[in-house]
Amino acid sequence: MSDEDTTREKSHLEISWEALEDAFENNAPEVHSYLHRTTGEVLRVVDGVADPTMHQRIAIDASYLRVDPVSSREQYRWMERFIATVSEGELRTRLVASIDGKGAFRRFKDVLLTFPADRERWFQFRTERLRSCMEAWLDSHDLEAVPRVVWTPPTPETSSETPAEDEAVETLRRARMGIEGLRRRLRDAVDGVPARELDTALSFLEWLRDRSRMAAVESFDPREDAGG
Repeated sequence: MSDEDTTREKSHLEISWEALEDAFENNAPEVHSYLHRTTGEVLRVVDGVADPTMHQRIAIDASYLRVDPVSSREQYRWMERFIATVSEGELRTRLVASIDGKGAFRRFKDVLLTFPADRERWFQFRTERLRSCMEAWLDSHDLEAVPRVVWTPPTPETSSETPAEDEAVETLRRARMGIEGLRRRLRDAVDGVPARELDTALSFLEWLRDRSRMAAVESFDPREDAGG
């Protein structure tokens, strides 16, 4: 048998990459994430919020893959490796001290708040490692992520849309361009929340997130996906 015969054929999938990245990073025990093999969407089920039978219903549907997040131990190693790349003496000393003991992740981020350039470099450093984990996981399931098709509006010379349609297109374009900026602003805001208010802030954000997902969760029927 030739090498070509033994090579596994991968399925190309337009994946909701940011949602999958969140799933790999979030290792809270009450949060469970699943990737849909066909749509590329990531379904998040939160214990105590979602229907208690959701896990069973998803388990019998082969369209869903459970996403196992990166362990806290591995993410801790990322911080250690990042510190090894820091040349500025004061920052390096403070970062080394910050990861000693319970609460290391929060202290590490707090230190970087006053070093914006290195903080940005840390985000890039972490994103690259998350991407590596995600790509290896997708490969193990014979999946290959491809860019999602983004519709590009025609030029004014060839556009046949009405002014209202043009305005809608421009609004959509701005929304797509601004989503990453909004995520970054949200991340900055979270980093600035006092420690005593973190539980309240997290609960509110999870409520907003889960509210938008509940309609899909409640209407989920594996028989429809299976053609039954």
